[in-house]
Amino acid sequence: MVALTEDIKNLLSLTDLVLLDIKHIDKDKCKDLVGFSNQLELAFAEYLSNHNIPIWLRQVLVPGFTDNEEDLLKLKDFIGSLKTVEKVELLPYHDMGSFKWKKLGLDYALKDVRNANEQDIAKAKKVLGIT
Repeated sequence: MVALTEDIKNLLSLTDLVLLDIKHIDKDKCKDLVGFSNQLELAFAEYLSNHNIPIWLRQVLVPGFTDNEEDLLKLKDFIGSLKTVEKVELLPYHDMGSFKWKKLGLDYALKDVRNANEQDIAKAKKVLGIT
C-alpha cells in the first residue's frame, strides 16, 4: 500500500467500487504476518468512506493468524466505523501457491498452517455478524 497522492485521489473520484484487502486488523500482527503495518490500508479505507466511495472489504482467514475472536471483534468495530462498506468477504486461506516458493528455493513461512475450512469461515462470520 502506498500513501494517497493527488493522482490517486483523482482516480478515486472516478471510481465506482474498491475491493480492499485487510491483511490483519492489528498493526503489529499484520507486520508479523506480511512484513508491514496496516496503517496505510486502514487510513485508505477511512478515506474511501469519508469520500462516499463504496467498499468491499476482504480478509483472508488464516487459521492461527487472522481468526482470533478478539481480532475479529476489532475488525467488526472498524467495519462498523465505515459508512460505505457494501460487502465483507472472508477468503479461506489455502496453500495452493506454496509450490511457487519451493520452485524459487524460498522458505514458505505458512508451510505448517492448515487450510481454512467451512467451519472456520462460519465461526468468523458469526463473530463479524455477516451472512
